[in-house]
Amino acid sequence: MDDRGIVALYLARDQRAVTETKETYGRRLRLLGLRLIEDEQTVEECENDTYLQAWNAIPPHQPWDYLFAFLGRIMRHAVLNACAARRCRKRAAVLTELTAEMEQCIPSPSDTAGEVDGILLGEAVSAYLRTLPEEQRIMFLRRYWYFDSVRDVARYCAASESKVKSALHRIREGLRTYLMKEGYQL
Repeated sequence: MDDRGIVALYLARDQRAVTETKETYGRRLRLLGLRLIEDEQTVEECENDTYLQAWNAIPPHQPWDYLFAFLGRIMRHAVLNACAARRCRKRAAVLTELTAEMEQCIPSPSDTAGEVDGILLGEAVSAYLRTLPEEQRIMFLRRYWYFDSVRDVARYCAASESKVKSALHRIREGLRTYLMKEGYQL
């Protein structure tokens, strides 16, 4: 079933929506979760939480054409929250590595005003990503949204690891410059 059909089931409050969501996106959601934390039981719990949160969020949200992105965001937050709650040490190393890379070009919110500014920052990052060629956007998203390793990004993009590393470095530098022009203090 396509996204529009599944969303229509949610809007009609038809319980088949959850079954269809699981059949259509369950595998991809589990893979996303397993990239973040290598605990299948936790990922399964987070997947179920994702379906519940989607049920509660649709309506008012109506993700007609971006259902997987909507679900993926919920899943990421559920796994990251579970990881923080359980203090997942092994996975913390990967998250720390990726966070350190992004801290070079994105300021971190340290207070309430910073958190509010985070919404605008997200819009600025999205605007910057829209200026990039598709291959670079994909590399960035695979690395920092899906938490793929550089090797997996290279495989996905049919490129060498060194090309991916240098492209990601240039993208981060470009993002840093873009955000400074937008008035962000880095």
